[in-house]
Amino acid sequence: MQLTPEEQGEELVEAFDMFDSWEDRYRFLIDMGRSMEPLFDLEKTDRNRVTGCQSNVWLVANVEGKDSEKVLHFRADSDSTIVRGLIALLTTIYNEQTPRAILDFDIDSLMQRLGLDQHLSIGRRNGMAGMVARIKTLAVQNA
Repeated sequence: MQLTPEEQGEELVEAFDMFDSWEDRYRFLIDMGRSMEPLFDLEKTDRNRVTGCQSNVWLVANVEGKDSEKVLHFRADSDSTIVRGLIALLTTIYNEQTPRAILDFDIDSLMQRLGLDQHLSIGRRNGMAGMVARIKTLAVQNA
């Protein structure tokens, strides 16, 4: 059974709390990014590109039926290791969720609990906002 975004968020908070330093937390994010399934080069198009990011970021969603409800499966990639880790964090939360669950989840509260609202540069925070906006747009389009 798939965890809710709130449950996924709690697991991420617990994982972040295991580390004493931000250097270790960044390393954890980078490792998350390395474990993601990469996009195919032909998926790295302008149509799939996330706006608002300083790095190149591409995000695609596949709609799947699950228990008579649609859920979204996200795949993404970036040319930046830390941004790829941030995408992995977002896809961990939003993968296999219904459009309603995606739209209802308070990602800003989670970012505060993780401390990412204070430990990311303004450019990366803007990039995260762009990634979240794209995820929510895809959820609306597939509701």
